[in-house]
Amino acid sequence: MEESKKELVDFQVLSRKYKTQLTRKFNMRKPYVAPNPKEVRSYIPGTVVKINVKKGQKVKEGSSILVLEAMKMMNQIAMPFDGKIKEIYVKEGGRIPKDFLMIEIE
Repeated sequence: MEESKKELVDFQVLSRKYKTQLTRKFNMRKPYVAPNPKEVRSYIPGTVVKINVKKGQKVKEGSSILVLEAMKMMNQIAMPFDGKIKEIYVKEGGRIPKDFLMIEIE
């Protein structure tokens, strides 16, 4: 039986150099994307109970923009900075997954 060749990759720790094989999990990982500060995303799956803002409304930093029920808790989602609501992507009573775009800010 013929042994398949594995590609070795160089990496360095301080002044020492090493060679290693990359795992399949490492090669298949999702690439990192920097978060967009103008997007309000869900950090936990849940149900949108109440939306406190409307499209085009100006909102101050710290104001509650919506209530998300998750794990029997009501989570107040606050405005991260002063701004204007550009778009609302959720509806009251709607179930959303983790990392779902809820509101976009101008």
